[in-house]
Amino acid sequence: MRLTLTPQTRKKLTRFKQIKVGYFSFLALAALSLLLCLAELWVNSRALVVKYEGNLYFPTYGAIIPGSSFGLGYEYETNYRDLQQRLAGSDENWVVLPPVPYNPFENNAQGGILRPTPPDIDRGHYLGTDTTGRDILARLVYGTRTALLFALAFMVSVYVIGIVIGCSMGYFGGAFDLIFQRFIEIWSNVPFLYMVIIVFSIIPIESSIAARVIILLVVMVLFSWTSMTYYMRTETYKEKSRDYVMAARVLGAGTMRIIFKHILPNVLATLVTFMPFTIVSAIAAVTALDFLGFGLPVPTPSLGELLKQGTGNLRTAPWIVISAFTTLVLLLTIVTFIGEAIRESFDPKKYTLYR
Repeated sequence: MRLTLTPQTRKKLTRFKQIKVGYFSFLALAALSLLLCLAELWVNSRALVVKYEGNLYFPTYGAIIPGSSFGLGYEYETNYRDLQQRLAGSDENWVVLPPVPYNPFENNAQGGILRPTPPDIDRGHYLGTDTTGRDILARLVYGTRTALLFALAFMVSVYVIGIVIGCSMGYFGGAFDLIFQRFIEIWSNVPFLYMVIIVFSIIPIESSIAARVIILLVVMVLFSWTSMTYYMRTETYKEKSRDYVMAARVLGAGTMRIIFKHILPNVLATLVTFMPFTIVSAIAAVTALDFLGFGLPVPTPSLGELLKQGTGNLRTAPWIVISAFTTLVLLLTIVTFIGEAIRESFDPKKYTLYR
């Protein structure tokens, strides 16, 4: 099926490309997203390829390969950095490691002492290690990917709730609209931070990391959908008085068809312009919660956790806070530039026939 764009949409996309800051920021974010999706290929403690006794192994996305498979005296997962050193100088057996041969969870402390170490190119710690000897670059890469995925899931959830409730309020109006307005006003006054603290204080410690991440996402969504609802209510209220909605009713179209087939496509400009800013708010919120200790569960890599480490060791290990703060600022700046460009290019005043 071929996707056809309306002339108005093509004008908006052309305008977006003309805004160089936003367009190049979009390309940079797309490239960054691709690199983060393939992070295991360039930041990982598992080898990319191992050739041993005539056999090829690809451990990166495969199952755990015990050390005994390569003649090592243990049954747990192979330490591929040690294996590479053991096989150095051999033409038949060799190991190819990623450029950053560390994962975000392992402690690679010098002398067995858990302490931050400065950047060391020879050891592959290009941004140094944190307070427990974990590679900062690995933590940043996987923490950024986690933040973007979390923000994307947050945006989708907020949009689904906001669209359904907001469109229903604007279309049906009357008592339905009035009741939901009062409910939203009451719900908006519930303190978000206190609720996060209460919820996470009663979650059992033995809960899995995935369960705690989902709970955090649900709590954030529950207290963030109201603003999108008001925007959708306003847009739907305006659109339902248009002639095309009246014509659809006369032709016998049902309520759901009118809302999702006719009204919703005409308010997409509002949805699109808010997407980047919703992602920015989600990244900033989860980073702040991580910094306070109520965000993603330990030992999930996150920007907020690194910022917390960095501020606590500002004098002894300044490279931690510098790396985390620079990454956060660049990420939020790129997404904000994209949002500003989208807002300007999708501004209906530039293309409307009304004066």
